[in-house]
Amino acid sequence: MHRQTQVICVITSVPLSLALILLVVLGGTMPAIGARTITSNDRKLWQLNRQYIDAYMKSDVGWYREHLADDFVCIESDGSILGKTEFLEQTAKGPDVAAYKLDEVHVRTYGVAALVQATGLFTRKDGSHGKSRYIDVYVRTGDVWKVVSAQITRTANTER
Repeated sequence: MHRQTQVICVITSVPLSLALILLVVLGGTMPAIGARTITSNDRKLWQLNRQYIDAYMKSDVGWYREHLADDFVCIESDGSILGKTEFLEQTAKGPDVAAYKLDEVHVRTYGVAALVQATGLFTRKDGSHGKSRYIDVYVRTGDVWKVVSAQITRTANTER
């Protein structure tokens, strides 16, 4: 059985990010990437990814409670595995970084499933810098996307 793969890539430089946000907010169309047009699902997943990061930085347990599947699993950089309850408890403690900026986001949809792969740059509370790469798996039921899995990899200190 052949499956069609849809892929988008968003480089989140300030001017491009602003343009994308304005296009989404104003209901405009977004440019085609490769041989296809960005869909409403792509826009929704990009938005959910941004909200996921914002919720992390704001310790917004309520956002995660609503958007994580009940059987959500997160594999942390150190290899530890968190279920939804443990993830919410960790979120309530606050982020372990002072700042986080998305650098690159790729969205791939497969019918009712989607992968969001991203790279982010962060500043630790001690002022040192790092990079993370992560992949979140979303599943759609009706019109609602929920995160079922996340895996995070952090690299060693990086200079910006």
